[in-house]
Amino acid sequence: MRRGVVIVIYDDYQLLDMAGPVDVFSLASLIVGDGGYAVEVVAARAGEVRAASGITTTVRTALADVAGPVDTLMVAGGLGVFDHLGDRELIDGVARLAATARRVTSVCTGAFVLAEAGLLDGRRVTTHWLMADELRARYPAVKVDEDPIYIRDGNVWTSAGVTAGMDLAMALVAEGHGHAVARDVARTLVVYLHRSGGQSQFSVPLRGSPPRDEALRELQEWIDANPDADLSVPALARRMNMSERHFSRVFRAQVGIPPGAVRRAEPGRGGPAAAGDHQRLARPGRPPDRAGHAGDPLPGVPAPPARVPRRLPSPVPHRARQGELR
Repeated sequence: MRRGVVIVIYDDYQLLDMAGPVDVFSLASLIVGDGGYAVEVVAARAGEVRAASGITTTVRTALADVAGPVDTLMVAGGLGVFDHLGDRELIDGVARLAATARRVTSVCTGAFVLAEAGLLDGRRVTTHWLMADELRARYPAVKVDEDPIYIRDGNVWTSAGVTAGMDLAMALVAEGHGHAVARDVARTLVVYLHRSGGQSQFSVPLRGSPPRDEALRELQEWIDANPDADLSVPALARRMNMSERHFSRVFRAQVGIPPGAVRRAEPGRGGPAAAGDHQRLARPGRPPDRAGHAGDPLPGVPAPPARVPRRLPSPVPHRARQGELR
């Protein structure tokens, strides 16, 4: 028997927030057969729904006409969400289906719909990094963490923006059908089953500028590929064959942030943070069940073998020696 998945959209939603998960569930269904998913796209009212890109989707079923219960309820995101938070047919319809759904999920700013329906109070959630502060301000009872690609808190799953909806959908498939099925879906879609790093690596305010010098760019690539390495200033300076003081000065001048901003996650976060060249600071007191932090195993299934990272030759080329980087 197929498991019912209901994806909620509205005018000016993000098309990929719906289409990405639909393809993940559809491919999983091809793999597992009768135990797969029956996906239905709905809206507050039946008819044509226009995505922010201008593409229209014909919705045949209104939210109120979904009988339920459904296995998975998913709300798509998009900048248009803010025009619909006062739509009681949308909010009440989502709340009604969520009451009996086995899993309640959102992609990107779809979290605002769940929050407006009172479904996120006291829960730890994520959304698109650009909208995390807005979600936090509008709904102070919601615990917003803008870094993870997706988060599971009980039966509520929330994801970061846009393509993260596919990460979320593959995690849902893995929870229901095992890692092997999710792996085959990822391979078919030519995407990572476990992408490295969190949203911080995509957040422009949290990233430094691309350095002018090739050696520093290579160093940043090495940092991204080796989040478990010693990323302290002394270690990075040694890798560059530079004194700590000179390395710190050159790094800040070209990247725009101090090298000390490149940090490992604190113990107990369930995995290393996206090291990258971003400056996300460690925050204590996080719960250990960070199921969706990128790099963590999917819930209830073994993690796949780690990728072999690229390694920067050590020592770095002679051009990076002290005095040759200005």
